[in-house]
Amino acid sequence: MPVPAYNLYPDFNVVRLSHVELVVTDLDASRAFYETTLGLQVTDETPDTVYMRAMEERGHHCIILTRGDAAQVNVMGFKVFSEDDLDKAEAWFTARGRPTTWVERPYQGRTLRTSDNLGMPLEFYHRMDRLPHIHQQYALYRGVKPLRIDHFNCFSTNVDESVAFYNDMGFRVTEYTEDEESKKLWAAWMHRKGGVHDMAFTNGVGPRMHHVAFWVPTPLNIIDLLDLMATTGYVDNIERGPGRHGISNAFFLYIRDPDGHRIEIYCSDYQTVDPDHEPIAWDLTDPQRQTLWGAAAPRSWFEEGSVFADTATRDPDLQAKPIVAP
Repeated sequence: MPVPAYNLYPDFNVVRLSHVELVVTDLDASRAFYETTLGLQVTDETPDTVYMRAMEERGHHCIILTRGDAAQVNVMGFKVFSEDDLDKAEAWFTARGRPTTWVERPYQGRTLRTSDNLGMPLEFYHRMDRLPHIHQQYALYRGVKPLRIDHFNCFSTNVDESVAFYNDMGFRVTEYTEDEESKKLWAAWMHRKGGVHDMAFTNGVGPRMHHVAFWVPTPLNIIDLLDLMATTGYVDNIERGPGRHGISNAFFLYIRDPDGHRIEIYCSDYQTVDPDHEPIAWDLTDPQRQTLWGAAAPRSWFEEGSVFADTATRDPDLQAKPIVAP
């Protein structure tokens, strides 16, 4: 098996993924899409920034939209267990030659900015301003009724190296795709919070963000979103699905925001909290890997993604190819 043994006692404790900052070229159009079509709640805004959260979240934001000249991803955020974990994280990243700095972030406490082994920008915090709960204020529910941010998926130029790096941080592999010929990882799903993943890696030109996902109550919410997008000018923003993944067993839909950032709408995966949970292996040529029902993903799903700010990309080390829809 090509995945490393779990590191159950990492040097610092990541609780879960937390938030993402997306740079968008038309802030008004993006706000309308995320607020009205998806149904996220605006928690604050400035002339150049909009902060939003989903319905179950008590933290101030799970997504930040920032006005800019070109679409990109500024940073992916993670919550740690304690203030001490922030200092431990600084030492851990420094020991691996990664740059570290303390940054001021609105609505967050002390925040560590760094990057992973491929250069993807990360930030870690312990405290974020807490807001009143709204998950039972059903009059506020709109769009696809998003409950919480669920995971990131990123293109990696070397999935084995990405898995080893995040495994050292305590992320645990739940499922993975192996290239039979090379015995290299083509993709992997890793978690901290007890679902299938907080972070996933897909082989490809990178590092780039493949998508950010939001958890919704039921598959029927996804059907409602499709009807809404098809009748409000967003039919061309529907990229893939609906369907059920073989990997994760989740019901899914992939859409694109006005700048092309990919969003997955996601529900119905499974629990992975046991420390002896065994990863599930998939062959790259298995048609049910992508979709349990056998439908292949479009070429755009494997080739297009959002670049990270100030981060160069390159071709992947592994040249194995997945099944692609005609």
